[in-house]
Amino acid sequence: MADDHDGGEFDGELPESLLPYESWMEDAYRDVMLRALEHVSVEGLAGGHHFYLSFRTDWPGVEIPARLRAQYPHEMTIVVQHQFWDLNVDRTRQLISVGLSFGGVGSILTIPVAAVTGFADPHIQLSMRFSTADEPGEIEAEETPVPTPQEEAEQESPPSDAAVVSLDAFRKKGPNPR
Repeated sequence: MADDHDGGEFDGELPESLLPYESWMEDAYRDVMLRALEHVSVEGLAGGHHFYLSFRTDWPGVEIPARLRAQYPHEMTIVVQHQFWDLNVDRTRQLISVGLSFGGVGSILTIPVAAVTGFADPHIQLSMRFSTADEPGEIEAEETPVPTPQEEAEQESPPSDAAVVSLDAFRKKGPNPR
């Protein structure tokens, strides 16, 4: 005897969730990003791993040099690869800080975790996009090809309004500037 509820037809619409799965997933992906940053802060980068970290420059609590804020008033992407120092994740204060050199001048950037809009490790083609509190909460976490710095240099314009800052042109050989 068939029960109408067991094998009934599916109308194609999923019921609305009363549980905040999207928020939980985004929190889990942000935790993956933070764990990767924490690991690298202790162990350093291994093999071909390097990170692209995109963030809102206009977010409260973001501390970057004024000339970078003027150049990237909304969003910026940094590359954590060859020369960086003092990479730190403060989970209590929900801050990421890292030392980078721009135009030969060393600077510590401080980025609230909530300001981060993207994280990628091109070595394994991992890319995660995050929503910020004032934009719709769509999260993408997928394995997608991320262009290498050489490919980016060949592009006419960046694929989004985020600008990738290639640090290779500013790097000096020798000890980290402080």
